Order: sequence, then C-alpha cells, then structure tokens
Amino acid sequence: MWRAEPSRWDALWGRSGKWLTIVLAIVISGLALAFGGAAKVSTDPADSLPKGAESAAVARLQQEFPSGQVLPALVVYSRSGTLTADDRAAIDADAQRMAARAVGGKVPPPVMAPDGDVALLTVPLAGTLSNSELSEAVAQVRAEARDGLPAGAKVEVTGGAGFKVDLSSVFSGANITLLAVTASVVALLLLLTYRSPWLWLVPLAVVGVADQVAAKVVALLTNLTGLTVDDSTLGITSVLVFGAGTNYALLLIARYREQLRIHEDRHRAMSAAVRSAAPAILASSATVALALCTLLFALSPFNRAIGMAGAIGIVVAVAYALVVLPAAMVLFGRGLFWPFAPKVGQADPARDGVWRRIGTGVARRPVLMSLVSVGILAVLAVGAVGVQSGLSQTEQFREKVEAIAGQETLSRAFPAGSAQPVVVIAREPAAEAVLQAAKGAPGVSTAAVAESGSELTKINVVLEAEPGSDASLTAVEKLREAVKAVPDGQALVGGPEATDLDERQAATRDQLVVIPLVLGVVLLVLLLLLRSVVAAVTLVTTVIISFVASFGAGWFAFDRFFGFPAMDLSVPLLSFLFLVALGVDYNIFLTHRAREEAARQGTHAGIVTALAVTGGVITSAGIVLAAVFAVLGVLPLITLTQLGIIVGFGVLLDTLLVRSVLVPALVTLMGERFWWPSRPLSLSASRRLDRERQLQSS
Repeated sequence: MWRAEPSRWDALWGRSGKWLTIVLAIVISGLALAFGGAAKVSTDPADSLPKGAESAAVARLQQEFPSGQVLPALVVYSRSGTLTADDRAAIDADAQRMAARAVGGKVPPPVMAPDGDVALLTVPLAGTLSNSELSEAVAQVRAEARDGLPAGAKVEVTGGAGFKVDLSSVFSGANITLLAVTASVVALLLLLTYRSPWLWLVPLAVVGVADQVAAKVVALLTNLTGLTVDDSTLGITSVLVFGAGTNYALLLIARYREQLRIHEDRHRAMSAAVRSAAPAILASSATVALALCTLLFALSPFNRAIGMAGAIGIVVAVAYALVVLPAAMVLFGRGLFWPFAPKVGQADPARDGVWRRIGTGVARRPVLMSLVSVGILAVLAVGAVGVQSGLSQTEQFREKVEAIAGQETLSRAFPAGSAQPVVVIAREPAAEAVLQAAKGAPGVSTAAVAESGSELTKINVVLEAEPGSDASLTAVEKLREAVKAVPDGQALVGGPEATDLDERQAATRDQLVVIPLVLGVVLLVLLLLLRSVVAAVTLVTTVIISFVASFGAGWFAFDRFFGFPAMDLSVPLLSFLFLVALGVDYNIFLTHRAREEAARQGTHAGIVTALAVTGGVITSAGIVLAAVFAVLGVLPLITLTQLGIIVGFGVLLDTLLVRSVLVPALVTLMGERFWWPSRPLSLSASRRLDRERQLQSS
C-alpha cells in the first residue's frame, strides 16, 4: 500500500505548492494541445484487416494491379418497372459526363439486370484520394447522376467509395457531438450529486482537459509507432477518460469531504484524502490500463488501437485526478461545497444513512441475499442463448445510408455476390488451373480472369449465397481449399466475404487469448491490493457473472426490441474487458475501505460501515460511468450502440446489485476467511492508526 509523509503532500498542495502544480499542469497541457498534432489515419485498406489474415495479403497484392489503384463508385439506377428509353439515354449521358472523373478517363458501359429494372454504372475513382477529396468526388457523382434523371427513376451510389464516404459522414462532427453530450451528462450528474452551484465545475474542467491531452498524446504516438486509429477509437477513448476520470474524482472528493470534518486546514485535509484514496484509485486505474494493454496481443487492428489509446487515456485521467484535481480543489476552500460545506467535528451523515440500512439488511440475511442476487443474474444471463455474431457491411449502420440502399438494390437484381466478388490471386503459370478449380468449388456461381500481370493473375469469383450469410462463409472456405490444392498456384482468397470470414476467426482467437490475460491482470492487481486469495477470486467471479448477465440482457434487447440482426464481432471482447476491469473498480473501492474498517470493528461490521460510507459515492460513480457509455448511442453505428448499452447496463448492475448486495452478502458469509491468507490490521495497529489520525487533526 502506498504510504507517504504528510509534509510531502503538503508541499504539493500547500499554499505555494498548489499554485506551482496548477502552473505546471497548464504549461504541460498547453504544450500537449499545441504540439500533439493529428492522429495518423491510414488509407491502406489492408491496415484495417486482422494481422496475418489471408484477406490482408490479397488486399496488398491487389495494389500491384491497375485496378488496385482505384476505388469504384457503383451508380445503381432502378425503376419499379422496366427502365425506359429515356432512363437508358440518361444513363448513357451520365457515363460520358462521369468519364472525366474516372481514373484513365474511361467508364465501362452500363450493365443491365436480367429483368431490365436495374442498371449498374461503375465509376473508377482514384484509390489515393484523401477522405475529404473522396467525399467531394462521390458527392459530385451523386449530384450528376440525379441531375436530369427522368421522373419515377431512382439512383443510388454504393460500392467501396460510397461505403467509405457514408461511414466518414457518420463521424462528421461526431467527436464534437460526443464530447458535448458526454460533458453535459457528466455536468448534470455532478450537479445532482453535490447540489452545489459551482463544485461540479472543478472536476469537470480537470477531466475535460485530461480528455483533450489524452487525445493529443494518442495522436503523437500514432505518428511515432505507426499504429493507426479511427474516429470510433477516439470516441471510445474519450468516453473512458470522462467515465474513469470522473469516478476517480468522485472518490477523491468524497475522501476530501470526510477529512474536512477532521482537519481545520484544507491543505492537510487534502493531503490526508489523497493518502487514503490513492491506493484504491491507483489499483483501479492500473487494472483498467493493464487490461486494455492486453488488447495489444489481439489480431484485430481495431482492438489493438483501442488498447493503446484507452490505456493512454486512463493513465492521463488518473494523473490529472491525483495531481491536478487536488491542487485545483484546495484553491477555493470549504466554500466550494456551499451550501453543504463540511465543518470540523461534524458527524459524517453517510454513516447512518440509507446505505447503512441497506448494509445492515444484507448482513442480517446473507444467504437469502446471495441467492436472490445470483438468481437475478442467472435469469438475465439466459438472454444470451441463441446469440448471433457478425454484422455484414450492409448491417453496420442503425440508419439505412445510401450505400446500403444501393447495395440492396443490386442484390435484388443481380446474382448475390456480383457487386463485391471474391478475389483470388494466383501465380500466372498456374492461373488456368486455379480458375478451373475455382469454378468447380461448391457454392461458386461464376469465375473469370479479371487481370493478368507478369507474375500474378487476379480472378473474380461470384458466389451463389447471399453476402454475409453462413452459406457464403462456407463457400469461401471451400473455395480456399479448392484453389490451394492446385500445385504451384500459391493461390490466396480475399475480398469482402473472405475478409468477413477472417475477421470472425480473428475475433474467436482474440477472445481465447485476451480474456484469460484480462482475468489474470485483474486477479493480480486484487492480490497485490488486498493480499487475499479468497477476496481476489470472489471479486473476479462476481464480475464475470455480472458480465454474462449484462451480455444476456443486452442481446435480448437487441434481438427483441432493437431488431439488430447480430452482435458485432468486436462487442463481446470489448464489453467483457470494460465490464470486468471497470466493474471490479467498485469492488476495489468497497473492499479496500472494508479492510480498513475490519481492522477496527471486525469483518461483519466493517463491510456494513464500508458500504455505508462508500455507497453514495460509488453509486454516483456508477451512474456517471453508465450514462457516459450510453452516450455512444448518439452515433448511428450498431457496434458502438451495442457496446454502450451492454457496458452501461453492466455498470449499473455491478453498482446497484453486485457491489451493493452480492459482495457484502458473500463477505458476511465468509467472515474473516474472506481475507485469507492475510488478515486486516491487528487491533493494536488499528489503535495506532486512530491515534495518528487524532494527532493529525490536532
């Protein structure tokens, strides 16, 4: 446990030290904001694919072909009946006009659907365009296609270019929106928690600055390490900084308010508050940061980016919470808490409040409370039965953007996989044999050579099954088996359907590797903090059960009420990590205080007192964290909506049921055995601790 002499902390937050701390924080923050730069964003499509995946190798090899330097915009024309002569004339005119925007100045002739109700015009755009340039080019293509279109006809732009632009538009201004909504939610909850017209401004300002500094540090590291991030990664990092930073602030302020009832000097009160709160806060932040670092072992670039960015965010948040926030708080004195400013000698109202009554009730019937809690969690967990995993490209958005609508129109009019064929790349000498093997593979509709070079040949394969279906993934597996059997072909299979298969396999592998690492990290931190095997194993078990219940409740809601087709592949792992790492935080806050109280009054009474004095602040922290994660739902991506709902609900479940009822009941049942093989401070050590506190207050 972290120990320090009072004078050392008085130097940091004393009458002169607090100003030095504030000035240094302003200078360091200003330098980070001024020179952090922008985060590195890669335009290489292979960088977003799982590490070592076959589809990633194909994506890189495709860039050696002329077509690999382009990003197609698919212009889809349709009518409820057959396309008219005027429609066809307008399409031909568009083909001539759009040739000026196409790579090489040429647009292939439009392709008519068998029923004559849909036409496809492919406009090859340069693959090297920046996001802003591509957005402008697609906007112009869409405007030109609609200009002069006969009445009753419809046009939609999809394809790689359309999807990329529509995904970017989802995040256009999203970080500002997310930041504004998050800050507003935190401000409101802090105002309700402290009922002070200005106290909430201090932690909100400190956490807000920490969020911006963390974003700049992440940007700097992306440019130094080569790791790339996207807007969703930055959004999740911002939520983590605000949620965790506010939680640490709430715990620190609660301890500060306790010490202001003991010490007349606010500087000594803050010093004592930091010494008592720091071990739990550091253990909590270390748990989350180290758990996030385990994502660096994942194959998914998205998971690795969140691991790096999130860990940086947590480190910055805890630094500002334990160094900058105390200095900022002591600047204003007791009046900061007005109209409920604590006074020296005033009794702590929390010790006899509603949470003591709850703790007393749980302690009287620990067996019943344990059974009821586990029963509720088990019922919620049943909702996970039959969960479907994996969203196709057209299922990523909550709202149907134009690229999705165009893709659906194509799927109805042409063979299922014709808009986005599977790509096979093989050595040129064996190209014909690979082509014949592809044609004979189960589930293949057509296969044809698309391009040939001096050493490699590209073959486009259209599957019979609907994109994203189990049958389509099975067809990709069979296709890989067939083409790899060709001697000296060295064939590789990629494209959207192969990417989907590789991402599913990577997600399964990441779960098998990262989940045990997360549990190991959490268990190790708890062992170091509590020095108890029984306590560590018990607390880890409760958060695992809580995750399963939250996941089940989340899938039930997504399936029955939201109508989501499946669970995104990244959601199970990320929600597990966040819920286990963040959920155990509240158990750390509770049991760390319970260990202190158990030294003076025994484990049974100690857990009741610990729940009484921490119940209010932990509940406030849980509500803040749950609300902050729920804010992810303001973005119309199903992935972030699912993650926000599962983690938000899970945090509330941990706060209101697991930490408030189940853990106190289990501690009561186990008694002193809960701390095995260690034990709380002896009675003599406890008395010495009480005398030290009395001397500090005198």
